[in-house]
Amino acid sequence: MDAFEQSLYVSGLFDLYQDLLTDKQVAYMKEYYYDDYSLQEIAENHGVSRNAVYDQIKKTIQKLEQFEQALKLHQKQKERKDLFQKLDKIDTSKDVKLLIQALKKVE
Repeated sequence: MDAFEQSLYVSGLFDLYQDLLTDKQVAYMKEYYYDDYSLQEIAENHGVSRNAVYDQIKKTIQKLEQFEQALKLHQKQKERKDLFQKLDKIDTSKDVKLLIQALKKVE
């Protein structure tokens, strides 16, 4: 997995499991992955060392991966998305296509 794919994967896990993290973990992850702050900028914003931010982000990613191993929400979400794409390509009745579109919106 390249750096971009890893970043997308971690962001996906974060979207699913952020409610299970501490406020500090959420803040660091949002600033790093969504606001594109450097480790140094995050450290300055929170009055900690760059190394402390790095360690916290690394531990948070490990925690997100543990949540995924236990709950598999990201994997299931990807599988559903793949199935919806396959269903969408099948030549089916107009009513079924509309139901598939409605299901996509629910996700």
